[in-house]
Amino acid sequence: MNDDILYKDSLVTINRSRLILHRYYFPTFLPKKIEFSEIEYIDSVKPTLLSGKWRFWGTTDLRTWFPADFSRNKRDTIFIIHRKNKRMLIGFTVKDCEKVKNILKDKNLLK
Repeated sequence: MNDDILYKDSLVTINRSRLILHRYYFPTFLPKKIEFSEIEYIDSVKPTLLSGKWRFWGTTDLRTWFPADFSRNKRDTIFIIHRKNKRMLIGFTVKDCEKVKNILKDKNLLK
């Protein structure tokens, strides 16, 4: 339902129970849905070469997967999802990082 949406842009949708990362899967652009209950915590990091600033889609370290964002190098924050009992991390960016940080803090997910 639309009233369940807390945040939405072309990269991500956040509702009361999950994150939906748009353009996640290669080459289909299908989204990935991650329930908040599956998340151990989320880091917010400054974009650098090592944190994924220039990773527009996919992975370079075989540990962190990024959905497509061809403007990631212009974003001011990269979020890294640490899921419970999963080795693979998921990095993502949003257009309004302060709003998303506040939502994630309210859900006690932001480290």
